[in-house]
Order: sequence, then C-alpha cells, then structure tokens
Amino acid sequence: MAEEKNTPALYTSPAVHLPTTQQLREISADLGFNLTDDQLEQHKEYMKGVQRAYQMLEELVEPTLEVKFPRTPGHKPRPDENPFNAWAWCTDVKGSEDGKLKGKTIAIKDHIAVAGVPMTNGSKTFEGYVPEFDATVVTRVLEAGGRILGKAVCEDLCYSGNSFTSISGPVTNPVDSTRASGGSSSGSAALVAGGIVDLALGGDQGGSVRIPTSFCGVVGHKPTFGLVPCSGSFSLETTVDHIGPIAKTVDDCALLLEVIAGYDGFDARQRKVDVPNYTKLIDGGVKGMKIGFVEEAFAICESDVVKVVKATAGVWKKAGATVEDTSIPMHKYGVAIWTPPIIEGTYLQGFVGANIGNKGFYPNSMLEHFKKHVKARPYDLPPTYQSVCLWGEHLKRNYQSKHYGKAQNLNIALTAAYDKALETYDVIVMPTLPCKAPKLPSAGASIKGNCIPMHVHT
Repeated sequence: MAEEKNTPALYTSPAVHLPTTQQLREISADLGFNLTDDQLEQHKEYMKGVQRAYQMLEELVEPTLEVKFPRTPGHKPRPDENPFNAWAWCTDVKGSEDGKLKGKTIAIKDHIAVAGVPMTNGSKTFEGYVPEFDATVVTRVLEAGGRILGKAVCEDLCYSGNSFTSISGPVTNPVDSTRASGGSSSGSAALVAGGIVDLALGGDQGGSVRIPTSFCGVVGHKPTFGLVPCSGSFSLETTVDHIGPIAKTVDDCALLLEVIAGYDGFDARQRKVDVPNYTKLIDGGVKGMKIGFVEEAFAICESDVVKVVKATAGVWKKAGATVEDTSIPMHKYGVAIWTPPIIEGTYLQGFVGANIGNKGFYPNSMLEHFKKHVKARPYDLPPTYQSVCLWGEHLKRNYQSKHYGKAQNLNIALTAAYDKALETYDVIVMPTLPCKAPKLPSAGASIKGNCIPMHVHT
C-alpha cells in the first residue's frame, strides 16, 4: 500500500505547473482545436482539480523492487580482466549461502538493473545512471545462491544483432576474435562461451539471446512470453520483451530458467502459472516423439547451415524419434509481422512515450534518465535507433501507425499456425540463424555496415 510522505507544511514547488494561457493557445492550435481565450480559461479552471490530484500523487511513496543482498559498486574492468571486451562493469554480489545456484557464477546483461551498480545499456544515453532497485531476476538469482560477477556488455540500447555498437567497443567471439559474438546480449554469450562465468542472463526482443548464443556455440533460451518477469529491465517494446538464460549446457540452461521463471506481481506481461521442474523434464529422451523440420526456415539458409542442422535427424532417429519435413506456410511472414512492433512500437514507447499502457512496475528513474538525455543530446542515439526514429515518425505522421495494430492481429494468427503444427509434432525444428558469425566491420564502416539488423534469424 502506498504511504504518505511525512513532510512539514512548508512551501514546495507544485508537482505540475498549470499551463499559461499562451501555452494553452499553442497547444490548442497544434491539436487543431482553435479554442477562444474564454474557452481556454474555462479549461484552465478545470485543470486546477487535475493539478490537485497530481500533487496528491506526488506526496505518496510508490512501491518498488526489493534489494535484499549487500554489495559494493564494483569497478570498470581493466583490459587485463576483460577478455573479449565482454564486461561492462565488474562487481561481486554474493547471494544466499545455499540454493539451486550455489557455486555458480553469473553475468547480468547490462539492460537489467542491479542496485548500486552503474548501468549503461551499451549507450551514451545511460551514462551516469545507477539504479536503486534490483530487477526481479537478479533477486531470484541471488536468493538461489548465485554469485553475480558483473554486468555483461550489451549492444547500444539493445538494438543490434551484431557485437560492435556498444559504447565500450566491440565484443569479440571467443571462438574467433575476428568475428562478431552476436547481439544484443553480446557480452553474456561471450563470457559463458569463454568460460569466464558459468551462466548469464540475456534479453531477447528479436533474437538477442538466440543470435549471440548461436554465434558463440553455447545454449540460449528465449522463454515463452511472460514466463520470466522483465520487471526492472529496460524495455524496447512491451509485447516483444523477454529475459532468458544462457549456459554451456542444456542442463544448466534449464536450471537457470527454473530459478528465474514465475509470476512476480510487477510485470503485466505475466500470468500466474505453475513453473515446472525443468531440470527433471529434460531427462525424458526423445523416444516415441514426432519431430518436424520446418521447410520455410531452411529455405533461406546457407547450405552448410542446412547440412549441419539436418544431420541431427539421424541422431534423433537412432534415439527413437520420428523425423520428417513439415510446412508452416505462414512462417515466412514472421519477420514482416514482427517489424511494426519493433519499429513503431519501439519508437512510440521509447522515444515518444514512456511505456504508457503497461499495468505493472515502471522503472521511473531509468526512464527519466533516458528521456532527459535523449532530449538534451538526441545525436547520442546509435544509427540503429536513429533509423527506428526516422521510420517511426514517418509512419506516425503519415499512416497513423495503423500497421502496428494489423501486425499484432496477425501475430495471433501466426501463433495459431505454430500451435496447429504442434498438434501433430512434439517438437518443430529450424536453424537458429541462416548464416555463420560474420567478420567484425572496420572502424570506418558506413551507416549500412553499422545497422546489421536483429532479424537475421530463420
């Protein structure tokens, strides 16, 4: 329950100032109302009641996410302690003495809040921001006995599928330092692949867990939407946000998912569901299962990628599964359906609005810091996000963002198409990516070279 602030009865600046008559004239004209001064004065009188409500709101103490475990701020990593350039910040936060993650070291993607530890989100727009709360997934990791060693580099505002847009510089691939580790959870995947940590948390809005784990050769999982709370993380677009586990093995990936999954009461994306024991579910084997290879996904892949993935069919057949090709015709429209939310949604939520419409926890200090910086220095936004803003404003001005709604409606149909396939098959399979990890670009790469999209998945 919200508490009242215990403040003395002295003068304080109002929470919101009433607009002047001149300001109302300008707003009225911009909105096409063209109200007379007499009408504006009547509106201004009504606004006094609204102002009182805002003042009352300002005097209440809002609930926030908990900080349960002590820590020190840590430090910016030195070159000798930052292999692959994958650490954004080093710290050492110890959790419970016992639990499912006892003895495990974890890296947290730098779009997820760890209280008292600087958060950059890979971007100049976050410079100087230190959250005062722990994201729910951070608290759950610590409660389970995990030890957090730092914040992993992520791409600038999480808006790249490559690994060279972060303000801290490119993250190199542990397998081949000339190649990208993938993004936007670039540091998380590299730290796990390089054996620096046992586990990591990543975020995925368009492949940002799946791309880097594929490029780095580790296991990454994008959970079912709403299974893992995103409370206390930076949101790109509410309907595509996911937080997921990264590990070297399926067993460890399942273990971390088991810890972070479940309803927290702060994330409107979630529903109350029972979280199964994933670590036991993975031991059943595939005998008797029916597995379908989605033809539309393989059609866009490099030939050697197809060959490697198709080779798994023999392994599963020997283990007792039935494997065959199947078609989901609507699959090929997946990227087109995803594009309006990630373009228009990201622009309207992140640049224009403030995630309005989400009935859950708002990381207000994070949002305010980002908004103030962008307003003062919009040129600090990366080329990828600038492109989103240009497209988003164009679509808002000229098309009233109608395609966003159509895409969300079609997403229902696309989900139904996958569900229909899963009535026949226990598992549907496709390559994570159609290509191998690309070479990192040169320092003088063009805007096109710096805007490799997230949607390079199948």
